[in-house]
Parts: sequence; structure tokens; C-alpha cells
Amino acid sequence: MSEFVLKTDRLLLMLQTPAEALAQIEALSPEDRAEVSTAWLARVTACTEPNPWVHGFTMREAATGESVGSCGFAAPPDSSGGVELAYGVNETHRGRGYATEACAALADFALRSPGIRTVRAHTRPDNAASMRVLMKCGFTRIGEVDHPEDGIVLLWERDRAGESTESLSQ
Repeated sequence: MSEFVLKTDRLLLMLQTPAEALAQIEALSPEDRAEVSTAWLARVTACTEPNPWVHGFTMREAATGESVGSCGFAAPPDSSGGVELAYGVNETHRGRGYATEACAALADFALRSPGIRTVRAHTRPDNAASMRVLMKCGFTRIGEVDHPEDGIVLLWERDRAGESTESLSQ
């Protein structure tokens, strides 16, 4: 596969190779590595060619090429046309709008892809910054669940029309 890049105003989202994705995990602190989904890690290990639904993207500043974080999808699209995205910005680059740009780019990419109807995300209830990112990107909070790996999380959705299929009353 040739180089796959999603572009935003200030970022280049560079599709990682399988080796780059695994190296990124190895470079994490033990605490952060413990947060990595074992199901996602198994998919990354099994997939030998770069794939936007399996491998993450490195978020690079377009002007400098500096890595500012990573983003991607939790799994390939499911049978109902849904996909979940995730993102993280390096601590030294937070508060600059990079998460919002990356989230919007991933959601737009997914919703332009054949068969994708809904993009989902989840946040921990104490992550106000991530909640603001999702709201800015057109996601609506639809509920909460006890996630098998993350505990209680808030669920968010955005469909092709930019609004969730259900919304909670505030």
C-alpha cells in the first residue's frame, strides 16, 4: 500500500505500518501500555499490511513534521456499519486543538467510506477535554456502559448526518 495520509489544516495523519504501531506500543510507559486493548493489539499483530481500520495514525504537525500524538480506530467496521475512533495528544502538545482536528478527520474519513453509517467513541466520565473534542466534532452522548477494559465510560455517536441516532436529554 502506498503512503496513506489524512490532511487537516495543521496536521498530517500518517498511517502507521504494523511495525510502527507495535513499536509505538513498546515505547509506552508500563502504565500506558496496560491501557492498550488486548483485542486491538491482537488485530495489529495479525495484520501484515498497513490498514486504516487496524493500524493507527501518527499525528504530525504539517509545518514541522513533529509527532504530536496518535489516533485511529478501535477495530474494523462492524456488521451494522459502525466504527469506533480514539485519539491521544502528547502531553507537551495538548490544548492546541490537535485532538479536535484529528477526531474530525477520522470521523469524516469513516463517514465517507462505503458502508459506514455511525462513528462512535467513548470517554471516561472525568475526561472533560475529550468530551469537548467530541462535542465540537458533532458527536452526541448517547449513554454510558461498563466497558470490559476501561470501566464506566460515556458513549458518543455521530452518524452520516452529523448527529447521533439517539440523544440523551441533558
